[in-house]
Amino acid sequence: MPKRISLRYLPWLLALIAVALLVGNIIAFNALPLPKRMSDGLELEYGVRDPQFRQTLQVLLHNPIVPGNSAELLTDGEEIFSAMIEEISRAEHTVTFETYEFFGERAAGALAEALARAASRGVEVRALIDFIGSTRADQSKFELMEDAGVKVERYRAPVWYKLDRINYRTHRKILVVDGQVGFIGGANIADPWLPSEDGPGYRDHHFRLRGPIVAGLQATFAENWLNASGVLLEGARFFPVLEPHGDLQMQVLKSAPQEGRKRVRGTLLYALAAAQRDFTASTAYFYPDVAFLEALKLAVDRGVRVRILMPGGSMDKGFVRHASINRWREILEAGVELYEYQPSMYHAKLISVDDYWGSFGSANLDNRSFRINDEANVAVWDESFAIFLRELVESDLEQAERFTLDDWENRPLNKRLVGWVAGLLGAHY
Repeated sequence: MPKRISLRYLPWLLALIAVALLVGNIIAFNALPLPKRMSDGLELEYGVRDPQFRQTLQVLLHNPIVPGNSAELLTDGEEIFSAMIEEISRAEHTVTFETYEFFGERAAGALAEALARAASRGVEVRALIDFIGSTRADQSKFELMEDAGVKVERYRAPVWYKLDRINYRTHRKILVVDGQVGFIGGANIADPWLPSEDGPGYRDHHFRLRGPIVAGLQATFAENWLNASGVLLEGARFFPVLEPHGDLQMQVLKSAPQEGRKRVRGTLLYALAAAQRDFTASTAYFYPDVAFLEALKLAVDRGVRVRILMPGGSMDKGFVRHASINRWREILEAGVELYEYQPSMYHAKLISVDDYWGSFGSANLDNRSFRINDEANVAVWDESFAIFLRELVESDLEQAERFTLDDWENRPLNKRLVGWVAGLLGAHY
């Protein structure tokens, strides 16, 4: 009969196991290849209008630039969510849906009901919902969908023996109906995007796409669905032949933390280096690495007007804002224009370069989007659309205040301290 371990040795045994796990993780981490990140500032002899810019991104992003697409702007939660539900109600064959945040009776509840109704009438519905981003959701929403026949996957639920599952999330926001209509942009499916008694909802911009580019959105979803479920999506139900539906030339930009697939940061650094007159961007979180901050300064030195719009005091993660502000002195001195949106939390992710190239989607100008999250954007080669994106940001700038070097120098000590602590911890939230 085996001897029992005395309880007095249990703390030592647990400590030994903890040390073994820690050492094992360190060994495993150091045994993995560590890719080099683009660090030196790019110096280009051409801009975004040059065919070489187009050719380089077509090769590096492993996705073609496809013509014949249209994009319809949807602004703020009420318009975004109602358009999604309307399209789901028309579904005949398939609905695929991926999001980060998913909670709240009015937002997640309404979308869960729409997906359940579609599944009940025979539509094949797949929902990929990030586990961490949906911890605030009522479990009944998942039960409602599953009971109706929706195939639901909670993406990367944390487990004790895989610590990377805590931090590595899908931040993509994709909805595809019948493989023919796609949605992508900045909005999660959560109640803060809707107005309430406390004030307006989050400011955000989303797009409804039609045309061949939708196949790229579906393929992006299918990649993570395979990772989460082990099931390959295939056939005409998910990938029908798509006819042209407009004049826009588009390219899907997808990014993931695996080696060789951190494409958002490299693409934006490349676009910034190719800017010759104007780089206008909006973001929910502005906490990029030092190399990106240097690239902003280099652009201004070349004569590029650089403007970045972000949330102000209403930011939902204020510690990230203060960590970021602590690093702004040099870019403010260089002439980078920083603006903070005032009415509510700002959450849109838009970029326009030289009125010719633009981008929209889920990626922020921060280290999470650059290094840790799964992200998805759509890039557009079109003069009129790039102007449209720039003017869209400028319309939001009308409700923003510029953050100046004087503002930086006159910050109270407590906010500097909060920023210093958050920066010390990496501000990866």
